[in-house]
Amino acid sequence: MSDQIRIQLAIGLPWMAVLWALLFSQRPNLREIGTLGLGLGLFGVIMSLASDVFAGSRPEWVALEMLPGFALSFRLEPLGMLFALVASGLWIVTTCYAIGYMRAHHEGHQTRFYACFAIAMNAAMGAAMASNLFTLFVFYELMTLSTYPLVTHHGTEKAMLGGRTYLGILMSTSIAFLMLAIVWTWSKTGTLEFVPGGIFTEIHKQNLIGTTELTILLALFAFGTGKAALMPFHRWLPAAMVAPTPVSALLHAVAVVKVGVFTVMKIAVYTFGIELLHDTRISEWLMYVAGASVLIASLIALTKDNLKARLAYSTISQLSYITLGAALACPAGVIGGSMHIAMHAVGKITLFFCAGAIYVATHKTEISQMRGLGRQMPITMAAFLLGSFSIIGLPPFGGTWSKWYLAEGAAAINQPVFIAVLMISSLLNIAYLLPVAIGGFYLKGAQEQAGIKEAPLMCVLPLCLTALGGIALFFFADRLYEVLLPIAQSTS
Repeated sequence: MSDQIRIQLAIGLPWMAVLWALLFSQRPNLREIGTLGLGLGLFGVIMSLASDVFAGSRPEWVALEMLPGFALSFRLEPLGMLFALVASGLWIVTTCYAIGYMRAHHEGHQTRFYACFAIAMNAAMGAAMASNLFTLFVFYELMTLSTYPLVTHHGTEKAMLGGRTYLGILMSTSIAFLMLAIVWTWSKTGTLEFVPGGIFTEIHKQNLIGTTELTILLALFAFGTGKAALMPFHRWLPAAMVAPTPVSALLHAVAVVKVGVFTVMKIAVYTFGIELLHDTRISEWLMYVAGASVLIASLIALTKDNLKARLAYSTISQLSYITLGAALACPAGVIGGSMHIAMHAVGKITLFFCAGAIYVATHKTEISQMRGLGRQMPITMAAFLLGSFSIIGLPPFGGTWSKWYLAEGAAAINQPVFIAVLMISSLLNIAYLLPVAIGGFYLKGAQEQAGIKEAPLMCVLPLCLTALGGIALFFFADRLYEVLLPIAQSTS
């Protein structure tokens, strides 16, 4: 099978899942089996591409050239390959989880849910494989539009308000800032292609663009990528917690926020170039914005009694680790931030799966109501504990290595303040995550938790798999480092 056909399949299989869900809307078993089967097929295609990309190949496909220099085209490199692997792999477990959750909770509009979820996965694949800023922007916007019906799934006044906040912030930032940055980039360079070393390097050497202009452009890209949830453009993320838990998992681990931080990292590496960012120091301010977001969001998380709200602010904090890695503008920072895309995805999806399982089994949403719950739901609470360890960065969990390389990057550019940020953040992670599991196992609830048992198997099995995945990432981190090394080498 040629590279072009495999890329076409990676883009097309999610649309086949959309058609399948609509075709079998009245036959839930067939609808969900087909969705799951197509998800497995997508992951298989991505895996076959990954082996070539990590061996040095750069498969590409030009789908459509609308205007000279504005082509809908795709090219795979290690960073995009990592994002595609994470998104396609977690689509499978999230689909399994959604089957258990949506049925156990008797959710309505399930066909719409699976169809929109599949469109979001198409957007994730398109963004991961984008060979230029134009293609990335198209799929970035498709991600926003396809997930809006998922955020407003329940159709209540609260859901609609959350959806308006979600759509308003993400669309306004991308149109006002991101689109402006893309047009500005085209006017200065005459290209939107992603190039190792960046497209601004040469024109900066020729004094055709100054550091002030580059700093403004970087700010437009950073804040225009609203899905990265940098403060103060972060409110859409907690507002979206009105959605069902499988949607929260999609938002926080699989696709939406990951396409945001992936965009920031991709632009830093392939539009600006890490060497340019380092030499001009134009990303130094972004380090402080990201570092502040890490700590402020963690402190807010401490104040939240609602479990999903606490996890939402945790996500804002963790995403800023990745932005910080890009802003550090050194090989270790880029590798650490890129690794954290995978590490955070597996850890955070575990925590959201657990929150959903608790809600299905008990209809409890507040942490203060979950004391003693570990005795009735030991598997779920144990998985929550393992997911927490991964987010905190304790060995033997994958988050250990991404934080290690981020700290190494901060040391390499003589910025010890960000080593302190990482350490303080990890302590705050302990403070807002571990009490949930400790209270579940060791504290007695105000009322007897009679009749409570584990959620259905299709909810429990995925959270067990992702909890173990956090451990697997610790032991396979050397392989992840190796495949990401070309990104750092091409920019050092």
